[in-house]
Amino acid sequence: MNKNKDKQKLITLFEVSGSVLAIFYALLIASNTGNEILGFTLLLVSSGLFAAWAVIDKRWAFLLLQFFYASSAIIGLIRWS
Repeated sequence: MNKNKDKQKLITLFEVSGSVLAIFYALLIASNTGNEILGFTLLLVSSGLFAAWAVIDKRWAFLLLQFFYASSAIIGLIRWS
């Protein structure tokens, strides 16, 4: 039972922190204030957190989506650097 609580705490941590970072990513990119590198870095970290959540919770389609977001972040980092 303790393992299940630990698992749920990790899922919540990854879900909330990934969501907050994704919100800041979207705001930075939309603001067009020259913070694209930071924005795409936040997207990359966010997708990593969401990917960890997907693996722990066995959400394979969601994990696949995170590969797309991570790829987008890497492309953004390359294009803006």
